[in-house]
Amino acid sequence: MDNGKKIIISEDAALQSTFEKCVAEATRVNDIPQPALENYKVKRGLREADGTGVLAGVTNIGNVHGYVLYEGERVADEGKLEYRGFDMAQLVDGFGEKQRFGFEECIYLLLFGKLPTEQELADFTALLAHCRHLPAGFSEDVILKAPSRSIMNKMSQCILALYSYDDDPDNTSVENMLRQSIEIIARLPVIAAQSYRVYSSRFRGKSLNLHDSRDHLSAAQNFLRVLRASKNYTEEEARLLDICMVIQAEHGGGNNSTFACRVLSSSGTDTYSAISAAIGSLKGPLHGGANIKVKEMFDCIKENVKDVNDEDEIKAFVGKILRGEAGDGTGKIYGMGHAIYTNSDPRAVMLKKYAEDLAIKKGFGDDFKLLQGIEKVTPELFYEHKGVHKAMCANVDLYSGLVYRMLDIPPEMYTPLFAVARVAGWCAHRIEEAQTGKRIIRPAYKCIATPKDYVSLEDR
Repeated sequence: MDNGKKIIISEDAALQSTFEKCVAEATRVNDIPQPALENYKVKRGLREADGTGVLAGVTNIGNVHGYVLYEGERVADEGKLEYRGFDMAQLVDGFGEKQRFGFEECIYLLLFGKLPTEQELADFTALLAHCRHLPAGFSEDVILKAPSRSIMNKMSQCILALYSYDDDPDNTSVENMLRQSIEIIARLPVIAAQSYRVYSSRFRGKSLNLHDSRDHLSAAQNFLRVLRASKNYTEEEARLLDICMVIQAEHGGGNNSTFACRVLSSSGTDTYSAISAAIGSLKGPLHGGANIKVKEMFDCIKENVKDVNDEDEIKAFVGKILRGEAGDGTGKIYGMGHAIYTNSDPRAVMLKKYAEDLAIKKGFGDDFKLLQGIEKVTPELFYEHKGVHKAMCANVDLYSGLVYRMLDIPPEMYTPLFAVARVAGWCAHRIEEAQTGKRIIRPAYKCIATPKDYVSLEDR
């Protein structure tokens, strides 16, 4: 993505000039004219003309519902997210009513297609705890050495590195893929948190505290324990984080990172390569990295809106962002709108439901109100600016950043935490693709380059 910064490849003027000529040529040769896309009816982004995704397969794992089709047209509907046929909202409420952690149960459901009995859950939780420990020397040799400015890239590197610690890495039997999946799901929270501790020491000058996980703790508790220098957290914090992990564990087979995982899996490659690719996809600012853009936008609005209870003031400044007069100049209202959800995003609904009390307790009540204000005024502003009236809801990114701030999770960890949760869905989709796909995914691209004859070097 172009950030306007001049790239320097060498201090030597001649070499730098050569590089800049290369840049100009690369820019020219990669220009695809719009008519070509239209003439060949290219479905850019694998999207239909109405924005819906091209149907590439079927799945038993996750369903994302945001609208109904009536006589060929999309009609807005309340959003619903289902895991193996179970309503995600009902799952979260079920965990919440019993005041227990639910992510481990969610992993079981996604991998095995059913809700576990009490004994099955206890046994599976013990298995996850056993697999959570990193291989001997892994923290020192892989995480501690060569710290990265990107935690996501470090996580991807670590997943690939686990291949070297696996005695049977390329075996794609269901048994072996399941073993690898359980180990990766269990270990990724520890890898992410330890990677941040090393990052904060190398690039932020903080003291280096590298903590281990504890078998009796949940994934959410262990993440907070390893992430924080003090190792301290409250049960209320851990339960809210657990809810965040449950609602982000799966989102159907068509989202970019899950599809990336399925594309690699269809080639017959190993589990580590497939999951590493999914992490790389999620890092992108148009996918999981969008939560950082929401934070930046929110900080800008908060700085310029003095009264969070004044809807007119909120509307006036959000309007400036929409017109490109404020914010990052793109005219985008980050955290609003979704490719599938129309009237509501169930993930955002559940975050609002469970985060409000803690927001007030921890002094984030005004921030919560400001987000609600942004959510309320944006659809009307969009209509006034674009002249198009359509259902628009807040997506999960609008509220997740505030929840993470409440939990003292640093911005560098927003997207990594998303990956820590979503890896459960990725692994379920990998196994399903390997079992049922039976064909490498290979879409077509029409080449529009004109034939040319070879010209000898001295005649060019």
